Amino acid sequence: MTYQFSDAARTTNGPDVRAVLGRLLVTGRRIAANYGPILGFFAGWQIASTAGWLNPAVFPPIDRVAGALWNGISSGALLDDIAVSLQRAGIAFLAAAALGIPLGLFMGQIRAVEQALDPILQLFRQTSALALYPVFILLLGLGEASKVFVIFWATLFPILLATIGGVKEVDPKLIEMARTFGATRLTTFRRVVLPASVPSIFVGLRLSATTALLLLIAAEMIGANKGVGFQVMNAQYNFQIPLMFAAIFLLAFLGLAANWVLVTLQRRLCRWSPAQH
Repeated sequence: MTYQFSDAARTTNGPDVRAVLGRLLVTGRRIAANYGPILGFFAGWQIASTAGWLNPAVFPPIDRVAGALWNGISSGALLDDIAVSLQRAGIAFLAAAALGIPLGLFMGQIRAVEQALDPILQLFRQTSALALYPVFILLLGLGEASKVFVIFWATLFPILLATIGGVKEVDPKLIEMARTFGATRLTTFRRVVLPASVPSIFVGLRLSATTALLLLIAAEMIGANKGVGFQVMNAQYNFQIPLMFAAIFLLAFLGLAANWVLVTLQRRLCRWSPAQH
C-alpha cells in the first residue's frame, strides 16, 4: 500500500523541523562558546591526572574532586561551612553597601566634602586589608568581629568609589534641564542623579562581592574552626587534596552565584540602560 502526502503537509511540517533544528544548532553553539573552554579545561585536567602527566597526589582527577564535593555536601559537613562563610561575607557586604552607597551619593553631590575626604580615603584604599588584619585582631579579638570587619573594610571602598564616580559622571545637561523645568534639588537627585548612578553602583557591588569572598578565605585561615576557607587550610594540612580542591571550587561557585544575582538585579533595575540590551 502506498501512502501519499500532500504538498501542503510537506510545506507545513518541513519548515517547522528545520526551524527546530536551527534553534537547537544555535543553542548548541551558544553553549559551546560559553562553556566549552571551562569544560575543556576540566577534561584536560582529568586526562592529564589520570594518565600521569600531572602528579595525581597534587592534582587529583576531577572525578575524585567531584566525589569529595558531593560527599561533603550530602553529609552536611560542607553545608555548615557554607552557612558560616555566607553569614560572615553577607554581613560585611551588606554593611559596606549600607554605608558606602549613601556616603558615595553624598560625597559625589557635594564637591567640597569629596575634596576634603578624598586624601584619607585614598590612603585607606591603598592600605591592604590583610596588612591591617593584625590591627583588627588586636582591637576586636580573634572572634567573629575581626573577621567580619576585615571583609567589611575591603569591600567598602569599591562600592564607595564606584558610587562617587557614578554621581560625578551624570550628564550635567540632564541636571540643568531638570532645574530648568522647576525641579527641586531633592527631585533632581531622585529622578536624575540616582537613576543615572545605578549602573556604576552595581559595578562597585560586583567588585565588592568578589573582594568579600577573597578576604573571606584569608580571614577564615586565621583563628577559625568553621567556614569554607577553614576547610581549604584544614584539608591541606591533613593532605586531603580532593577535599581541598572541592572547597576551592565551592568558593568559585559561590562567587559566580553572587555575581549572577547582582547582574540579574541590575538588568531588572536598569532596563533603560543601553548596556543592558
